[in-house]
This record gives sequence, C-alpha cells and structure tokens, in this order.
Amino acid sequence: MALSLAISPCPNDTFVFHALVHGLVPGAPPVEVTYADVDVTNNAAERGAFDLVKVSYGALPWLLDDYHLLPCGGALGRGCGPLLLARPGNPGTDSAGSSGTGGGDLTGATVAVPGDRTTAYLLFRLWSADRPPARIEVVPFHEIMPGVAAGRYDAGLVIHEARFTYPRHGLTALVDLGEWWEADTGLPIPLGAILARRGVVDPQAATGWIRASVQRAWADPAATRDYVLAHAQEMEPDVVDRHIGLYVNEFTADLGADGLAAVEALLSRAADAGLVPQTSSSRATAWTS
Repeated sequence: MALSLAISPCPNDTFVFHALVHGLVPGAPPVEVTYADVDVTNNAAERGAFDLVKVSYGALPWLLDDYHLLPCGGALGRGCGPLLLARPGNPGTDSAGSSGTGGGDLTGATVAVPGDRTTAYLLFRLWSADRPPARIEVVPFHEIMPGVAAGRYDAGLVIHEARFTYPRHGLTALVDLGEWWEADTGLPIPLGAILARRGVVDPQAATGWIRASVQRAWADPAATRDYVLAHAQEMEPDVVDRHIGLYVNEFTADLGADGLAAVEALLSRAADAGLVPQTSSSRATAWTS
C-alpha cells in the first residue's frame, strides 16, 4: 500500500526525496506525492491529510499529538534564515535598509508573510516582540517579492531561493532573521521538519528510508537533476544548485544535538511568549527513543 507524501516543489525537498519518490530505496513502500507550499502542508497536516509530510517547525505544537518528528530530511542550517525585504524608501520601513539584525521601523506597515504558522513568521514575531506592530497579510510565497516590488505591501517575509534573487526585484533586506537568531542563541535555524503520522508510519523505518534517499542523492546528484528542475518553478540552474547547497546539509541527514537544541529553543521561546501552545519536551523528542 502506498504512503501519502507531501513536500514542497523546492529543490531541497525534491533533491532529498528523489530516490524515495522513484522507488530507489530498498525496502521502502511506494509513495504518492503531493507538491504544495508549506503553508498548505501545515494546514493539511493538522487535518491528518498525509502519512509523511514536510511542515514548518513553527507548526509543530499543533501537530505532535498526531505525528512523530523525524530526525532527518528537513531544513535546518546556518546562514539560511528568512529575510524581511522592502523597496528602499517604502513608507513604514527604514529607507536605508540593513542586511544584519537591526531592521527598520515597521509602524503601520503592511507585511506579507508566507503563512501564519511558518517558522519564518514565528521568527519574525519573536524578533518584533518589542517593536510597534505591523499589519500582516498571508500571501502565497511566490507572490511576495513581486507584491512588495509593485507596492502592494510595504515589506515581505521570504525564504529559500529568495535569498539569492531578491535584488532582481529592486528590493533590500531590512533584516536577516537567521543572523538575528544565530547571534541571539548560537544555534542553527530550524526551518522545515519531516513528520510521520502516528499509528500509520513506523518512525524508525521512515527515518531509514529518508536517510537512504538523502545519501543516494549526495552520491549521485546528477540522477536527481531532471526531477529537481522539473519542479523548480522556473529557477535558473545556478540558483537551484545554490539552494541545494545551502539547505541540504549535515542536519538533513541527522538533526543531532545542535539541531534538536535549536528546535527546543524555538518552541520553548515561542511558548513562553504566548505565540504557540506549550509542547512537552518528551512529546517533541519521542522519536529519539
């Protein structure tokens, strides 16, 4: 029986899951794949819609009763955090801009975000806790940079390949939330997680399948090329390569102690700030036993 799998069409996900999707992992069951933005998968996972699913770490507090967190296949790292972008001189933003951890004055600004339970938005809320509030609009990820450039939004919160392409839209980075997080915690940025549905998927078996898929992609990246480019939303090959190089790293194969500490820090800080429900440490880390 096939398992249902939901991932994004982004190059890091298609690279990681190429072998599993194509039946190249010995002993793994067939999978039926749905490709969707993470805001869609966050909401679908809350309904129990998929057996294996890529979600935001920021959505975990609503999902761990029904899903195991797997220690591989996701997106964590350093130097890869979300960016808050604006046009230079936009009302409600610092016209000078900054690529560091300062940011502009967002008083009265309208900020487009890629989902209300994304890690990007959760980091933004933690960063902006002591700042005047902005107006928030949830916008499909691919519409954020064009919308900011066209003046529909004063600023936009972006992830993934936007780190490499935002200057083409005439935008500037007000703040790098990854730099802010790393400077404040010393930990990597926990962005996207892979979950396995409780009572349906054996988490240890799924961990083995996904790790085998990652290792196969690293051993023969050329084999993934056509599949990755077919889902890369018209990204140029060099941007695809930089995307994979940044987001598929040692934490993809194993969260390890630093990755787990980053997840726990994100969830505990957010819960203490009243932004997410409290998550017990034992529930969040049950997959390690």
